[in-house]
Amino acid sequence: MKEIGATNGGIPDSSPKGTIDEKCIPIINTINGHEDMVTTSSCSGRVSVFLEGIKDGEDLKIGAKGREGRWIFVTHNAEDLDQWYKSVDFNYCPEEQFTALVNTNSRFILYKFEPLILHVKCRDLDTANILYTTAMNCGFRESGIGSNNIVAIRISIKLDIPIGYAPENDSLVSFVTADYLELITKLSHDRFTENFKKLDVLHRAIKDMHKPTQTPKESKDEKRLRKMQEGMARQESVRALKEQKKQEKEQEKEQEKEQEQEKEQEKEQEKIA
Repeated sequence: MKEIGATNGGIPDSSPKGTIDEKCIPIINTINGHEDMVTTSSCSGRVSVFLEGIKDGEDLKIGAKGREGRWIFVTHNAEDLDQWYKSVDFNYCPEEQFTALVNTNSRFILYKFEPLILHVKCRDLDTANILYTTAMNCGFRESGIGSNNIVAIRISIKLDIPIGYAPENDSLVSFVTADYLELITKLSHDRFTENFKKLDVLHRAIKDMHKPTQTPKESKDEKRLRKMQEGMARQESVRALKEQKKQEKEQEKEQEKEQEQEKEQEKEQEKIA
């Protein structure tokens, strides 16, 4: 909690951004204000353009960040997204040429929209289950509970698109057109809108989240008394059932007796006739 407070004050953390996303701060404060929960990591959602690290021989790692991998563009704000590609020195490669230029060791440029993600450590499994259910009901269908009662809150509205590569001279080559980059920028705007709507819904739901009252554990005397009362209730139920059956039999005998009397009367009337 002290580290989170320091980060809010301007001291960089280990993320590429260096600080907590402003749009995450309200929900983080709500979660951390709960006595049984604390956030461990967060991202409000972002667009990133990343150049993979150098690939060497058999050690080919997809999207590797080491060995000169670097961020070309990153933003957590939709308003900073428009025409982002104009700030990057791209060489646009005609479609008929790029297949011949790209080899298996090429370092690809990856465009990603990554939605909101929160990791929350809960005091116990009951709290973790309640938070998980709350997130699922808000549409965060990729959520889950991990070890140590840590709940990962996630939603699947991401984009993950290769848009170019870096040849040996380390220039940046786009094998899609500027029009295509404009299209995926629009798709990202739509996802930002949906992402922040979901964030607001989740925040309101967590504010209303309460831990259910647990039934206090019975003492031995309370358990014995409860068992005695349950036994007496069962006996009374059996007695009432027997009494009901007895009354039904008596009613049946009465009905049979009445039927016999009616038959006798009919016979007497036939004799007189």
